[in-house]
Amino acid sequence: MRRRQQKMAQDLIPGLVDQGDLDWARLVRARYLVRQAFRYEYESPIRRLRHRLLVVPPDQHGDQRTLMSHLRFTPEAGRLTRRSDRYGNSVVEIRFPEVDSAVDFEARIVVERSLGEEGRLQPAEVAPRWLGDRGLLTPAGLTEPGPRLRRMAGELAREGLAGLELADRINRCVRGALDYRPGVTGIHTSAEEALARGSGVCQDYTHVMLALCRLLKLPARYVSGHLLGEGGTHAWVEALVPSLGAGSAAAYGFDPTHGRSTGIRYVTVAVGKDYSDVAPTSGSYVGGSGHLTSAKRVDVVGFDYA
Repeated sequence: MRRRQQKMAQDLIPGLVDQGDLDWARLVRARYLVRQAFRYEYESPIRRLRHRLLVVPPDQHGDQRTLMSHLRFTPEAGRLTRRSDRYGNSVVEIRFPEVDSAVDFEARIVVERSLGEEGRLQPAEVAPRWLGDRGLLTPAGLTEPGPRLRRMAGELAREGLAGLELADRINRCVRGALDYRPGVTGIHTSAEEALARGSGVCQDYTHVMLALCRLLKLPARYVSGHLLGEGGTHAWVEALVPSLGAGSAAAYGFDPTHGRSTGIRYVTVAVGKDYSDVAPTSGSYVGGSGHLTSAKRVDVVGFDYA
């Protein structure tokens, strides 16, 4: 009876679903509404604003599908273009010749995630060339290793693991190596610095795991997205391994912040070698300083049980 009542409520009452009423263990499909807003305020008029938004997920990523996306911005004098980057991310660029005092961006996106026939999430298919991509195999930039990372990698190497077993081991290792503590690191903090502090946020956990994967020759990429129930954007890792089918490869998600594999509550937005590739908002302009405020919300708008 409970299943029927929940299904009827879903069908007859449009809008948001109370997440507390869901039986997540029986869920086989979920649809999410992602709402994000960004506002930049400037101390004086600016010129030649070129803004880049990485907030719209790809049309398909493993079992995840983007059903709808809408982007609104003011002032309306801006010129919008869309393109895909080398990772297949959906990049939106907006140019404004002049902005008097502020610019606003608002995105609304509906995505769906589904479990496969065996009740498992489907990994994202990737071209086999990514298994040998230098950017995903070489620790550099924010994943540049120091003595702490090299020592940890050496200890892991002695265990003799490979592939997904190695990714899972690194994931759990990083979870135990850091304490979650906002405000002690920033977007430019490297993996080695975060490990030395012994604390950080999801971005730091992700960079540490990426550095270890690359030191151990396991191709891995940074994932930016959303985790249902968390306020800000989230970050995790995808480890790339050959698939059973000849000439194919797959990407599997691991969340070192929580020490687990990713699940149906995760929404992937973009992937890259590190945070610098997937920053949700960035840009350049001529003029005085600006101030950013942002807001995000993810709600369940539909679901199906097995």
